[in-house]
Amino acid sequence: MTRPLELVVVTGGLRSPSSTRLLADRLGEAAERELTNLAVPIDVQVYELRELAVDIAHNLITGFPPPALRAVVDAVTRAAGLIAVTPTFGGSYSGLFKSFIDVLDRDTLAGKPVLIASTGGTARHSLALEYAMRPLFAHLRSHVVPTAVFAAPEDWGSAGDDRTRALVGRIGRAAAELSALIAQRTPKAAPDAHDVVPFEQQLTALRGTQD
Repeated sequence: MTRPLELVVVTGGLRSPSSTRLLADRLGEAAERELTNLAVPIDVQVYELRELAVDIAHNLITGFPPPALRAVVDAVTRAAGLIAVTPTFGGSYSGLFKSFIDVLDRDTLAGKPVLIASTGGTARHSLALEYAMRPLFAHLRSHVVPTAVFAAPEDWGSAGDDRTRALVGRIGRAAAELSALIAQRTPKAAPDAHDVVPFEQQLTALRGTQD
């Protein structure tokens, strides 16, 4: 049986519940559906950075991650892809989110497929994705998908609302882009020994069709 790949979702929301966590969950669910449709076994793991805030500060000061933070760093390192979601503060990502990125080894995200997303109090904050988030992951040499997802409070309306439909569309498009990158990098499983037809049997069958 093929071991599932890991897709890690990190969310920098500071409250619970938060729209940032809600967006992270929606993106993780959409990516899981897309990868399942592509026949890629996947295990989606969601981590809230607010629960690791003290550990992150400790790591920045001492250079050594406590066990809980170490487990998340290892998960990000192993992951086939990353979904990174942050609230917007001062036109950029949150300090907690950036501090987590700072504790990762420099090459951890190099070449890794990444989907970036953020939340904010107004649609104007969506610019932070292109002017802060995308340059950050480009500097880390990640493979950032073209579609970035931003959600303002008015985007979380009823199912028939135009803004809500637009958000659902962005989530689906970004998840499809991330899933396609992960699928491209997934090694094809070797054929099972029981499924391999011996050459002699193939030759016999071929002769039978010629008679």
